[in-house]
Amino acid sequence: MTDASIKPLTTEPTPRSFSSRRDTLKKMRGGEDLEWDIIVIGGGITGAGVLREAARRGYRALLLEQNDFSWGTSSRSSKMIHGGLRYLAAGDIALTKQSLRERERLLQEAPGLVDRITFYFTLGKGLFPGRFALSAILAIYDFIAGIRDHRYRNNRFLADRFAGLKTDHLKGACAYSDAMVDDSRLVLRVLDESIGAGATALNYTKVSQLLIENNRVCGVVLDDPDSETALQLRAPVVINATGAWADRLRNSVNPEKRVRPLRGSHLVIPRHLMPVDDVLTSLHPSDKRGVYIYPWEGATVIGTTDLDHDEDLDIEASISAQEMAYLISAFNHQFPQQQLQASDVLSTWAGVRPVIGSEKSKDPSKERRDHAVWSDNGLITVSGGKLTTFRLIALDVLAAALDKVPRAKPFSSDSIFSTPECSADQLLATDPAWAQRLLGRYGNAAIHLLTQASDDEHQRIGETDFCLAECRWALRHEAVEHLDDLLLRRTRLGMLLADGGETIFPQLETLCTAELGWSNEQWTAEVSRYQSIWRRYYSLPHQ
Repeated sequence: MTDASIKPLTTEPTPRSFSSRRDTLKKMRGGEDLEWDIIVIGGGITGAGVLREAARRGYRALLLEQNDFSWGTSSRSSKMIHGGLRYLAAGDIALTKQSLRERERLLQEAPGLVDRITFYFTLGKGLFPGRFALSAILAIYDFIAGIRDHRYRNNRFLADRFAGLKTDHLKGACAYSDAMVDDSRLVLRVLDESIGAGATALNYTKVSQLLIENNRVCGVVLDDPDSETALQLRAPVVINATGAWADRLRNSVNPEKRVRPLRGSHLVIPRHLMPVDDVLTSLHPSDKRGVYIYPWEGATVIGTTDLDHDEDLDIEASISAQEMAYLISAFNHQFPQQQLQASDVLSTWAGVRPVIGSEKSKDPSKERRDHAVWSDNGLITVSGGKLTTFRLIALDVLAAALDKVPRAKPFSSDSIFSTPECSADQLLATDPAWAQRLLGRYGNAAIHLLTQASDDEHQRIGETDFCLAECRWALRHEAVEHLDDLLLRRTRLGMLLADGGETIFPQLETLCTAELGWSNEQWTAEVSRYQSIWRRYYSLPHQ
């Protein structure tokens, strides 16, 4: 691949960067940018979605995240854009319809970031659901989505599609489609669109407390380590979009506790151990819960668990030894000849789902996944919900804020993402599939990402689709503060390469020195910090 193969955009828009945290805080200390229409706390997909919808309506909107963008659940999901099949099975047609419409919207607006994939739900002998029951549900599922792609596949087909699959306990599988996404990149793209519409988003900026006057929330107080005076920011409405942490902030004004944190853990194994191009769903032999085996960024993932998470939410979630054994046993039950072992695992991740507790179910898997919005004297709290429906969740939040904010300005389109100004073929004729991936992940910035990097930085890293050009872009434009931001969220190289990506540290040191001005001492400190995080939370579990 050469730079000559990259076609420039016609208008060459200036690439935008995320707000400089240091520059923005400096302005605030000087008395600027202290008044906002809406302040959003939480930098996951829900907060990003609220920011996007607020900005397009003309509100002066600010998002504050105490860690990195997508640090919590929104970088640790199962990466699936579901249309709500489980809702349909439970009889909730309205919610299924919403989810399917949002799935199709995302597929249309962001190809290369959100991509359709086939799911194969295996049918166990003597187990529910059977072929005809599931086929009937899938027929309705497709009808609501406006497509028809569900079908039955026999054991012979499955054995060809998934090499080594044990089929003597199966009666085939029902196939249907949903979609996959890089969840962290989805957050970054939504934030980028928000910034393009005039919003401001800051990571590593902690809200120490809510600003309350006359029993009403009227802003936030920032934890500013560079100033002896606390920074007070005012807004007629504050949005609490902190997910699993929502109760903690809400309890400043309402003691009610509604969020039930549930942990879902995953294993990442090299693709060559189990090369799959589709999602295989099977019931675990011990508890009959569904477990997925699916492709992700050049690797294969096994997940997920569904357990109450009773640990400190300020400490990153990590997989337990019991969860690892559970997932390995699920895999080996389906692929007995493979005999996967812990030593085969590249990395792990665990996310904490902010599920709204019903007080009716002791089984975490039976809790509903829909969202809830609460309004408490100027504080609007949102939690729960699906990755798929983040736009609808944002609209519900803004509806709760309408009586507290200025009149919204008119807007002509409700698209989440702006349409790229060139096609994949126009961007990179030599590799349109990869070009589409870049357009999906970066939009119009894809052309700048390629042209601002040297030709050797365009080459794929290992078996992944990531390249050093993406690393350079992230360092230059996407508010990277630490090495783990780059390797675990801007890219996913730390989860896809052996030993957290140590083999590319020399190249990354050169990039970080050039783009962030890190000294040798700072680089060494960042490597130490990153390796500590990776070994504790993304490697094999501690016994």
